[in-house]
Amino acid sequence: MKTKQRRLPRRVREKQMIDAAVTAFARGDYHTVRVEEIAEAAGTSKPTVYHYLGSKEGIFAACVRREADRLVAAIRAAVRDPQTPAGADPLRRGLQAFFTFVTDNRDSWTVLYRRTSSQAEPFAGEVVRARDRVLAAVVELVTACTGDARDVPGGAGCLLDPKEAELLARVAVSTADACADWLLEHPEETPDALAGHVTELTRSHLRSRHAVTAR
Repeated sequence: MKTKQRRLPRRVREKQMIDAAVTAFARGDYHTVRVEEIAEAAGTSKPTVYHYLGSKEGIFAACVRREADRLVAAIRAAVRDPQTPAGADPLRRGLQAFFTFVTDNRDSWTVLYRRTSSQAEPFAGEVVRARDRVLAAVVELVTACTGDARDVPGGAGCLLDPKEAELLARVAVSTADACADWLLEHPEETPDALAGHVTELTRSHLRSRHAVTAR
């Protein structure tokens, strides 16, 4: 006698589909990836994928949103970790989390920053929103890391106004973006070491700005 297959909760089924889609889009170009292969990898049918995630564009957008959310969550968790020793640099922790995410989730990074950069509409808006969330998380940690810089080795010893915090965050994010692909091509480098380099570059920029302002 046949047993009735247990129906998976929607969040579990959707996760399986997006997992499969992230892998597919990381391996191939958006235009060459077929929804059938995503469905097969997820252990479901093409109509079910469309029912849950909409069109192929909707599937790709869901991948971008989820992976951006995961990256932001990793950064914030590292900065807010209650187990972190007193005096540890939150900027370095956040950047280390960023680079660790890249090395541990290569498919996610490929979809977020390689595949999206080659796509035009209808993905441009989704990409901008995803990167804005990452930027907002870094603005938050930059502000935190200068809030009491006396306790941070190499700290700038000053508070930042919102405009300056955003500028510094953009420096950190753009530098980290530029270094991420390099990190993947140099497995001998570690996320912690690269985070240290980018942190120092970012703080040097802050110190130089305040040195000019103080003249």
